[in-house]
Amino acid sequence: MKFRSRLLLAAMAAGVSMGLHAQGNYPSKPMRWVVPYAAGGGTDVIVRPIALKASELLGVSIVYENRGGAGGLIAGELVARAEPDGYTFLVVAPNTHIFATLLNKRVPYDPVKDFAMITKFDTTPNVLIAHPSFPAKNAKEVVAYAKANPGKINFASSGAGSGGHLSVLLLQDAMNLKLLHVPYKGAGPAVVEVLAGRNDMMFINPAVAMPHYKAGKLKVLGFAGTKRLSTMPEVPTFDEQGFVDFESQNFKGLAAPAGTPRSIIDKMRQVLIKVIDMPDIQERLIAGGSLPKTTTPEEFAEENRREVQRWGALMRRHGMLPQ
Repeated sequence: MKFRSRLLLAAMAAGVSMGLHAQGNYPSKPMRWVVPYAAGGGTDVIVRPIALKASELLGVSIVYENRGGAGGLIAGELVARAEPDGYTFLVVAPNTHIFATLLNKRVPYDPVKDFAMITKFDTTPNVLIAHPSFPAKNAKEVVAYAKANPGKINFASSGAGSGGHLSVLLLQDAMNLKLLHVPYKGAGPAVVEVLAGRNDMMFINPAVAMPHYKAGKLKVLGFAGTKRLSTMPEVPTFDEQGFVDFESQNFKGLAAPAGTPRSIIDKMRQVLIKVIDMPDIQERLIAGGSLPKTTTPEEFAEENRREVQRWGALMRRHGMLPQ
């Protein structure tokens, strides 16, 4: 019996030793980053260069796998069910960890329990745009105009429940306004309608607004971030215009399946911080309308939890949560 016990202990010790050795040599084979969007979108423009730089620092290739569809649930489920060995990661976005979990009655994963967060890459605050003929010159004047003309302002969005839609609902509730929502099948058609003057305004990524703004085809009324964007330094934040704690932003980051060893999480985070701090990556993020930002795993998870609560409360008030 003692002999069997010694064999068992020896086997356990050998297993622990082999696991530590494997982690010490980590990574030793290609890894994959699963992206919750189709190829060619704005996320690719930002995240592919980050993956390339991380690959160089790690000394292994990173396979970039686009798995769009189902509001991010397909990509989220794939990674949530993957082996937690440090070779499969999810590019996290609001649709995988905030909106999809609120808008869908059945979510095939738990956004908190099924993932080990690593770090954010950035935040991308939205801008409020309007056609040049729209009377208001800033967000503060939008409120005055809306109160003087209840129900006459229409706002476009990329669809019901989208970030742009929810951002205007947030503005509407905060200022007690009455606005008319006109949803479209995507941001592209919605922007076209604002450019044509058939819709008054909408919230959108600043990188999309920039060329039209520079050409004088759009007005930018406010920036929904904590500080001004260097590519639009003349546009004030909502906070500067008297809107307390008004924030509406996208983000990107990286997560692994729950159970991934902390040593791997920490190593990946250290590498990603080095990448995000690189001048060319900083320039690319800023040019894309983003503010470079890294976090600890705990900060990342807590920020997501708060956002679920904040947007969930808004959607609950407007009867948007599935029954």
